[in-house]
Amino acid sequence: MRKKFRSSAGRWSSLVPPALLMILICAWFIAVSEAGGLTPASRRLWAGLTTIMAYLAFCYWVYRHWRAARPSALANVMGSAADTVLVAFASQTGFAEQLAEKTAAVLMAGGQSASLRSLSALSGESLAVFRRVLFVVSTTGEGDAPDAVAGFARKTMSLQLPLAGLEYGLLALGDSSYRHYCAFGLELENWLHRQGARALFDTVKVDDGDEGALRHWQHHLGVLSGHTDIADWSAPSYCDWTLVERRHLNSGSPGLPVFHIALAPIDGACAWQAGDIVEVGPCNPWEPVDQLLAELALTGEEIIQERASAKTLRACLAQRLLPRDQQGWIPLKGCSAQALADALEPIPHREYSIASLPVDGRLELLVRQALQADGRLGFGSGWLTRHAAIGGRIALRIRENRGFHPPPAGRPLILIGNGTGMAGLRAHLKARAAAGLGRNWLLFGERTSAHDFFYRDEIQGWRDQGLLARLDLAFSREAGAHRYVQDCLADAGATLREWVKEGAAIYVCGSLQGMASGVTAKLEAALGRECLDEMAEDGRYRRDVY
Repeated sequence: MRKKFRSSAGRWSSLVPPALLMILICAWFIAVSEAGGLTPASRRLWAGLTTIMAYLAFCYWVYRHWRAARPSALANVMGSAADTVLVAFASQTGFAEQLAEKTAAVLMAGGQSASLRSLSALSGESLAVFRRVLFVVSTTGEGDAPDAVAGFARKTMSLQLPLAGLEYGLLALGDSSYRHYCAFGLELENWLHRQGARALFDTVKVDDGDEGALRHWQHHLGVLSGHTDIADWSAPSYCDWTLVERRHLNSGSPGLPVFHIALAPIDGACAWQAGDIVEVGPCNPWEPVDQLLAELALTGEEIIQERASAKTLRACLAQRLLPRDQQGWIPLKGCSAQALADALEPIPHREYSIASLPVDGRLELLVRQALQADGRLGFGSGWLTRHAAIGGRIALRIRENRGFHPPPAGRPLILIGNGTGMAGLRAHLKARAAAGLGRNWLLFGERTSAHDFFYRDEIQGWRDQGLLARLDLAFSREAGAHRYVQDCLADAGATLREWVKEGAAIYVCGSLQGMASGVTAKLEAALGRECLDEMAEDGRYRRDVY
């Protein structure tokens, strides 16, 4: 009822200024006429007051309409629209607009041009000139579009537009306690599909402001913008786990090192499903922390207050974004220990697909080292694969990822992925093995068979045991091969159609760039766009790409 009231309130509130204006005009005529029964002085006073109030009501009404259609002050349109990322929002209470502003700020911090606009200010023609659009939209009432964009929903979304060159991401806000959860966002997504637009990643649905989902959206923004140092909009509530194993899996590979990471819960409790994600709170290595402390003439043993807890300054700085060079140290000189800690942002979280099940007794990850622009290891991969000590504590939070949970037991399952996407696929295969479900098909691509066939013995064992009905591999750096996982699909179109006809679900896990779009194109070529859209709507086509 709360959201329905908001919807009605929004519609009526837009009528209040014009109605008030008409009332005041009538009052003015009564005041200036002798029929009002007022003295001449009273008539002049009342006429003046009503004139001022009418003017203010008119200005407020103009402001409301200007604000709904204005580009934000954050809009930074440089170059042509084709080179600008459009951030389009549909907001009822203002929350979606705030998130859209943060989205544009992250993009611009990464050096990208971004334009922030309300959907109410966009037409089909203006939308078509952009190559990339990020939508942040809410649902109000019983599955309705926000009041300000009702015209866009009614007019523009009834058109057929040439959007085949458009890439988009969608953040849909809703409340699962209502029957039509994220209805407008899903309606917008379906319309974009029908126009030929391609999703950059799966729609992120936010249930009643869920902070985990918003961090997942921020994770996608970091990947798109190349700017992963933006502090989390909301910090995860981490628990401590113990790092119990770190094993290099691809020694000799032409690619960056990949590690098998295993963590054990300190309190013995662990619960998740195949498809879920872990958010890791990385730390700096001690060397740059101690270097900064020495430069600022601080011991690091000073006590810092953080929320309801206290820790040493050294421990606090291990979790902060430090200045990258001595030039950045200058503004910090002379700061107290507490002021220093307060001035530096926490290191943002990093996300990884979980490669194991709770029955394994530990949480396993597959992590490839990433390099920052200055050649240093990335925060998350550097912490997990090099800096953290075996036996040391790792801060993490398990996040439910309903959009990649296992399909019903009776369905055949086609798993497609590349690189460290094997983590998510492995968890699903483990779940199928535990349930005795043998109708599975794995398609996997990497660089070389000799060095990059992760979990080779385990996968070949599943094939020998009958868990894997079919296994297709593609290695792009093999002599004379140069095959990618999407090429396996092109060669198996008839079998793919047969499996889908039998009710198979298709799950894709791996890199957003190259693999995800290539797989989608081959699936569309084999099955048809309409079939793939229907499978997505039915939950039979799911992706976890990054």
